[in-house]
Amino acid sequence: MNDVLSNKIIQKEKTMTAANFEKTLAEFENSFDLVERSFHQDAIRIIYLNSLVDVQSLEWEILKPLREMTIHHFEQSIQQSLFKRVFKQEEVINGILDGNVSLFAEEHTYLIDVPGFEERAISQSERETVINGPHDSFNEVLNTNVSLIRRRIRSPRLKMIRLSVGAISKTKILIIYIEGIASIGVVNHLKERIQALKVDSITDTNFLIQKLDDHKNSPFPQFYTTERPDVAVTKLYDGKIIGLVDDSPNIICTPTTFFDFFESPDDFYQRFTIGAAVKFLRYLALFVTLILTAFYVSICTYHYEMIPQSLLQSLMQSRSRVPFPPFVEAMFLEIVIELLREAGARLPTKIGQTIGIVGGIVIGQAAVEAGITSNILIIVVAISAIASFIVPSYGMSASIRLVRFLFIVMAGFLGNIGIFFALGIVTIHLMGLSNYSSPYVKVISLPSFKSWKDKMNIMAFFRNK
Repeated sequence: MNDVLSNKIIQKEKTMTAANFEKTLAEFENSFDLVERSFHQDAIRIIYLNSLVDVQSLEWEILKPLREMTIHHFEQSIQQSLFKRVFKQEEVINGILDGNVSLFAEEHTYLIDVPGFEERAISQSERETVINGPHDSFNEVLNTNVSLIRRRIRSPRLKMIRLSVGAISKTKILIIYIEGIASIGVVNHLKERIQALKVDSITDTNFLIQKLDDHKNSPFPQFYTTERPDVAVTKLYDGKIIGLVDDSPNIICTPTTFFDFFESPDDFYQRFTIGAAVKFLRYLALFVTLILTAFYVSICTYHYEMIPQSLLQSLMQSRSRVPFPPFVEAMFLEIVIELLREAGARLPTKIGQTIGIVGGIVIGQAAVEAGITSNILIIVVAISAIASFIVPSYGMSASIRLVRFLFIVMAGFLGNIGIFFALGIVTIHLMGLSNYSSPYVKVISLPSFKSWKDKMNIMAFFRNK
């Protein structure tokens, strides 16, 4: 009975692998980088994509031995761990696309791992610069990013779940968490959400975020992203879950709170009192960038009595030549600032800096001399723009810049009442947001001063965990 069963299994394997070579050639038809080679009168044949393999390893570990060995020696060589036997056509195709060489010998098929992907060297993050602390950052290669995390967490409790998303791209995604610290329920929920995605391709982490957001219409980001391995490891020790996407230098983190976006790695590498003061400055900058321009519009339109007498005369003199109401004046300058910001970001670095500085000075001075805007409003808008740059997260900074226009519009129509009304709308909206069943403003309910201090000191994370 066992012999019959074994014969059936062997026959099934033969049926699955007999046409692998021809099917593989058909699958990669019209591929520029496809290479096919035969050895020992077609007894051994290999297929690979020369754009995905390491040419030097291919020559020394595969081609040269195959040219020199006999069939008998080949049977001994395939016992090495370098050769991985496969049975399914899908495994062969995926293996070749991962940088493997597919080897066909009689009725058997093997994959030989000799990847040679070009990758960017580990460098300093340009978006998240720090004065103290490590200066390495993730790149676009998944294995390299995993190694940067492994170097910092030398524990078997670091768990990874590998997924593949995209009907065409087959993009590799890793869900990483620390067993015993992270919530398994959130891990499983995130895994199910990713597996349920029906898309042709995932090209970047930010594209994945848009598919996973619980509140897609909210201007505020629900996933924290970073290029820094030390920040990613800190999030893992805090019980959060991170996700890595192949070909993307950014990682995603969940569950995320609103206050996570105001943390900078520099906060953790200096004394608590200094870090706390700088963080408080960021929250102050948040209110400045949201309210300052709107408050100018409000008092100049409806509430002149709030302006001190010594300042009122200067303000009236500055606005005497301006033919537009404060609302139109403020909207014009805010839009110009956004145009300059986008122009500076899209142009090459050196040109972009020049355009931002010269453009701001020239346009501002010309606008004042032409009577389009007042000197005081230029100062107000400049302070508001500088305050928006203090927010460490680019995604949150962009959201705040967008919400700022809501405050200006409400101030233009309702004055100070409109500002408080807009502030109420934003607060209610933030309170209603959640990130994978976790409240978006959860950190505001921390019960003790020590909990707040732990959020400011990375060493506390390591000691507590």
